[in-house]
Amino acid sequence: MPGKIFRRKIYEKMLRWKQESDGQTALLIKGARRIGKSTIVEEFARREYKSCIIIDFSIADEAVKELFSHISDLNYFFLRIQSLFNVSLHERKSVIVFDEVQLYPPARQAVKHLVKDRRYDYIETGSLLSIKKNVKGIVIPSEETRISMYPLNFEEFLWAVDKPQTYELIRYSYQNLKPLGDAANRDLMRSFRLYMLVGGMPQAINAYLESNDFSAIDAVKRNILELYIDDFRKIDPTGRISRLFASIPAELSRNTARYKVGSVIENATAARISELLVDMEDSMTVNFAYHADDPGVGLSLHADHDHFKMFLADTGLFVTLAFMDRDYTENVIYRKLLSDKLGANLGYVYENAMAQMLKSAGNELFYYTFKEEIHKDDDEARTVRNYEIDFLLSRQDKICPVEVKSSGYNSHKSLDKFRQKFSGRIFYRYLLYTKDLRKDGDIFCLPAYMAGLL
Repeated sequence: MPGKIFRRKIYEKMLRWKQESDGQTALLIKGARRIGKSTIVEEFARREYKSCIIIDFSIADEAVKELFSHISDLNYFFLRIQSLFNVSLHERKSVIVFDEVQLYPPARQAVKHLVKDRRYDYIETGSLLSIKKNVKGIVIPSEETRISMYPLNFEEFLWAVDKPQTYELIRYSYQNLKPLGDAANRDLMRSFRLYMLVGGMPQAINAYLESNDFSAIDAVKRNILELYIDDFRKIDPTGRISRLFASIPAELSRNTARYKVGSVIENATAARISELLVDMEDSMTVNFAYHADDPGVGLSLHADHDHFKMFLADTGLFVTLAFMDRDYTENVIYRKLLSDKLGANLGYVYENAMAQMLKSAGNELFYYTFKEEIHKDDDEARTVRNYEIDFLLSRQDKICPVEVKSSGYNSHKSLDKFRQKFSGRIFYRYLLYTKDLRKDGDIFCLPAYMAGLL
């Protein structure tokens, strides 16, 4: 039984590209594997064009690949491709899709010449990591509009589970600073916890809709994780990337100020394995949050790339990865999240979810840590208290510090100390937690499901 095709926000971006580009650029959709790139592109091609040719380079035969040896004669190229696929192309009304384009670099190089011709539109899909690895000896086309695609966000998840009006209520509450009420918030938090468990991978959501069985959903997610780990082993046969990836939940659970690569790979530092870390970031299976040494509007200018936190791009996969070495039934996160009893020791699950939502909403991720010496009296030794701002967002010419709580507890010592240090730089302060929307002085206390609206 084929899976349901889900409504995705990226479709609107694709429509804008089609209208604004008018054939002057190809569209490259980049993202991790299994997030639905091929599905949404095929849907777009069939709905928005009079005809389309879809070349999947994971299965393309030699006759198709051989076409790209004749790219200098475009009339011959188009005649042959129409004949091979038995599809008639119509000038400015047809599109050719290069699916998994990273698997055949000559096709990507051909985009430059095809776009210049402007008879038809072109859409490419691929993993950014594989695209970057397979460019040796080819000319990278500059005639590309690039869009990043992520797993389904919470609003898309609600569309998928047939609750299309729910997010409109959330958006109204956020925009008008109007509390939803305890009963409505409890219901929305149940939906959000379900989203955290299932995640935003289309196959996992289809498994939920078809079976309503968490063991079946977990099996799907394990297969995706094993696929990612296999991909990492191909890139890095030493297995170091795979180990770094598999250790993300453990590193977050330590509640330390950064991912300590030396605890995963002996004698390693971030500087020594920088190439591996870049490969991980390019895979788009993970989200990096970098420490901002000087938290101001130019966060990227003050990012410390040796001090970072690493999150999975999908919290549903994160929940499964945390217990990959055990059977599904031993996954305590499922039980505790479903019963709303996720303790502080599992708060890193919420932190991963907030990272995912902020990233998919278009934010780069930064955080900030600082210390304060406490003086009791002259006879006692000094003590040091550590503070952490979970995320920093750049807005206008100022910044917004964000603190994440996995409960309804609305203490915000880190936000308060941060304001004392950087009051002139702050636009708004946010606390993301599990209770209803409220204001505490100048702090906006928002339910976690509103993170994507920040």
